[in-house]
Amino acid sequence: MRAYIDADVLIWHLRGSPQALKFLQRIRTEEEYELWIGAMQRAEVVFFMKPDEEEQTSLFLAEFKTAPVTQDIIDTAGRLYRRWRPSHGMDINDAILAATVLQTGGRVFCLNTKHYPMADFPAKKAW
Repeated sequence: MRAYIDADVLIWHLRGSPQALKFLQRIRTEEEYELWIGAMQRAEVVFFMKPDEEEQTSLFLAEFKTAPVTQDIIDTAGRLYRRWRPSHGMDINDAILAATVLQTGGRVFCLNTKHYPMADFPAKKAW
């Protein structure tokens, strides 16, 4: 099963969080999961890294497969966003990750499952 790691977990790991490191080490060793990130979560990390963080960040991101954004994913994300933005404040990146998971299967690991308010959506708190 694909384990999609949300940007909040990635960022906390890069900031040196022991909880993030422990979580990523644990999930990496669980045979049921393949480590994935969505294209937008990769962008959130890459766009905001500092020049002196580039090598370390690139090595870290190489541990994950990155799911591409397709037309179908964007169309699905748009429907999710229009449905859940008014009542739950869903942002575009979370809508695209949710649509990616709905299209490809798997589970999202994040720090705030309220970002994925859809009933029966496979989001789980990382720690």
